[in-house]
Amino acid sequence: MSYQTNIVEKTEGNTNFRTVLFTGKKSQLVVMDIKPGEEIGEETHDHVEQTLFFLSGTGKAILNGVESVVSEGEVVVVTPGTKHNFINTGDTSLKVYTIYAPANHIDGRIHVTPADAMADDEDENFGHAVV
Repeated sequence: MSYQTNIVEKTEGNTNFRTVLFTGKKSQLVVMDIKPGEEIGEETHDHVEQTLFFLSGTGKAILNGVESVVSEGEVVVVTPGTKHNFINTGDTSLKVYTIYAPANHIDGRIHVTPADAMADDEDENFGHAVV
């Protein structure tokens, strides 16, 4: 149950808000396309660590109320219990690939827009049930 891909090509080519590429036994690989003015949405993972790699674009990270700029080449590790949000402040898409450990979304799940993600109660509940 291994997975190999060109993550730069997958991230650049993704036009969905969130696409789950791979789910293993202990981690998950997801790509995101956050359009100008959009945000991931404030959240806290009780048991999941999330590492976000910013491939292109400009945004703002908010971790426990502390704001900082994120841009191409940046990485942010969000530890369990950290209230966080990422907002695209630029005029092009904020392209992100992220690793959750353990998985935080239903395997293979695709959310075309942030509204789709917010409306997906099944996926949201999956993430909160992770222990």
